[in-house]
Amino acid sequence: MTTDLPGLLAQLYLDEDIHKRVAYALRLRGFDVVSTSEVSNVGFSDSEQLAYAVAEKRALVTFNVVDYVKLNKEYLLSHKDHHGIIVSSQLPIRETIKRLLGLLNEFTADQLRNTLLWL
Repeated sequence: MTTDLPGLLAQLYLDEDIHKRVAYALRLRGFDVVSTSEVSNVGFSDSEQLAYAVAEKRALVTFNVVDYVKLNKEYLLSHKDHHGIIVSSQLPIRETIKRLLGLLNEFTADQLRNTLLWL
């Protein structure tokens, strides 16, 4: 069970563009990370993916920069909250893991809330 207390580690939700081995590697290092395939959300629309992340209090990670930048703007204009959107250009698995580890060690869940970050 999660809460929104300051200082808590961010929990991540990797969209289907991010290889599921990234989730596995991050979990081995003690982080709470799931991928779309692990929760049977493959094929969901971008807005459905973000809604799922919001419901689960997870920051969403994606290589789909254009669509999620738009969704972030829509959320902000509609005064809807999310738990963070992390976008990146396509990266090799090892580099994705390295950058996400850096981000997870730098930002708390509270600091990611309603934030769009470039990985």
